[in-house]
Amino acid sequence: MVFLCLLMGGLAWAQSHWVGTWGTAPQLVENNNNPPSPGLGNNSLRQIVQVSIGGERVRLKLTNEFSTGSTQIKAVELAIAKTAGSSSEIDESTTVSLTFDGQAGVTMPAKGKAVSDPVDFPIGPRENVAITIHYGSASSTSVSGHPGSRTTSYLKSGNTTNFSNATKTDHWYNILALEVEAPEEAGAVAILGNSITDGRGSTTNQQNRWADVLSRRLLDNEPTSQVGVLNMGIGGNCVLGGGLGPTASSRYQRDLLGQEGVKWIILFEAVNDLGGAQNGLQTAKRIIEVYKQIIREAHEKGIYVFGGTITPFKGNSYYSADHEKGRSTINQWIRTTKMLDGVIDFDEAVRNPQDPEAMQSQFLFENDWLHLNAKGYETMGGCIDLSLFTKTDPVSDEEDEEEPYDNNALWIEAEDLPTEVSGTAFQLGEDATASKGKYLETLTQTTTTPTDSAYILAAHFTISTAGTYYIYARVMCTTWDDDSYFVSVDGALTNNFVNGLQTASWAWKELYHGNLKAGRHTLYIGGREDGACLDKLCITTNPEAPSGMGGTTTPTSITQQSVNQPSTISIETYTLSGMRLTAQPTTGTYIEVRHADDGTIHSRKVVVK
Repeated sequence: MVFLCLLMGGLAWAQSHWVGTWGTAPQLVENNNNPPSPGLGNNSLRQIVQVSIGGERVRLKLTNEFSTGSTQIKAVELAIAKTAGSSSEIDESTTVSLTFDGQAGVTMPAKGKAVSDPVDFPIGPRENVAITIHYGSASSTSVSGHPGSRTTSYLKSGNTTNFSNATKTDHWYNILALEVEAPEEAGAVAILGNSITDGRGSTTNQQNRWADVLSRRLLDNEPTSQVGVLNMGIGGNCVLGGGLGPTASSRYQRDLLGQEGVKWIILFEAVNDLGGAQNGLQTAKRIIEVYKQIIREAHEKGIYVFGGTITPFKGNSYYSADHEKGRSTINQWIRTTKMLDGVIDFDEAVRNPQDPEAMQSQFLFENDWLHLNAKGYETMGGCIDLSLFTKTDPVSDEEDEEEPYDNNALWIEAEDLPTEVSGTAFQLGEDATASKGKYLETLTQTTTTPTDSAYILAAHFTISTAGTYYIYARVMCTTWDDDSYFVSVDGALTNNFVNGLQTASWAWKELYHGNLKAGRHTLYIGGREDGACLDKLCITTNPEAPSGMGGTTTPTSITQQSVNQPSTISIETYTLSGMRLTAQPTTGTYIEVRHADDGTIHSRKVVVK
């Protein structure tokens, strides 16, 4: 009987269902937001978070992901806080000490994380939790954290639990997520966003971001009372490139798909991309392609995805007719696509009926015509249909009807790009889901730009018209440690590299875009991290990434074979991707097609060294 009880207890533990009740999106903290004096090293920091759903048992996640050195944690305590951040006071009777693999402390290496052991710690819905960290050696200039906490933290010298007269700072450092053991029906919604989601314009220590408003509504509604809310907004964040923090296209797997118990996702980004865009429409189309990829990967996991329309910004420096065209393009796609499982129309909720490209003036924060005040966030959080979080239908498996891709695109198979000398930097792999069943995998890892041609792939191509060109790669880089290549067009690789290519399955990712003149060019790809897999390349003027396997790489009549030449022939030459050349190349690899006077057509691959 005792054995049976132990067995059943072990089974129950194995089936534990963890759900995120609070979380934040980490980044490398900017210099002006680093910890103030006395700094983190050998001191104590109390940070306060307000959870969403409650639970009896919790665990804490910490991060050192963006730090260049290790961070030593000597001890961590949790307690119920008496305020939402306006003071450091706690209910001391609720204090519990955390352990990490049974130890009181943990040292996180550079780029590392830590997860505490589960501990009994009852918390109620929307309760305030104080997380007190006692640091050993730790940097205060290379710190992983979240600057836009809108919540006051308390820093005190030495190993202490007395935070009277502590230094105050409105930032979070090293804390990543708090999770509760919850019923199976419980789940979390993870929100991808920028400063409007992060809460710029909300009231410090009042927890009144639109995501907080949504959380309270969900908890007060019986059918959704077990839905946690995880705010993954980063102020100044972009989907495609630039901005603050890792881009949405590079962090969504961590911040959305990687969350415990996530059952729903809200996509609400892009305004910073549009505000700095050179071409609003092209930028919008590229953002939509990123959204499509997120939706596909979420649906593979059975996660519902909802789209939030972009709020108006006329009156802000971001606004122009061109940028507004990009905003309306994304919003129209969100409202009409077959791929999303639901729409949250923030735009309709806050726009001015008399001037739909502008926000209602009553919602303005500091009159910047971009961010909302607390009243605006109340309106945003209040406009969301809570029935979205009670859906029982399967996630959407429909795709939008695709417009024909660029007919002039160049398509190049990775396996057709051997290095000039036999080396060990790449190996040929086989996969039925790869184009033509083959791909190249990087075998070496280096932070130094490769100079040995064995480590460099060279794709020669010719274009007939000058313009802006995009180079996409069909890649599979399954972890953060194998998601980059050195990349250059028509020049030395130097230290140019493309990072953030992580994807769990084959997907098209941008390697390059820029203006190219008509004529012959060379794309160089250097191995940087082992395990990166390259399937195919696309060179195009289309700002949208390709889909699926892409197009045909060579004319179907071309085969590699030796032929007996008739007495009269005409010769044509093509790049490996099938683009006809105006003259026979003097170097590189190309396809030679011979039209014989007997009506036959023959071809061969020519390598000129």
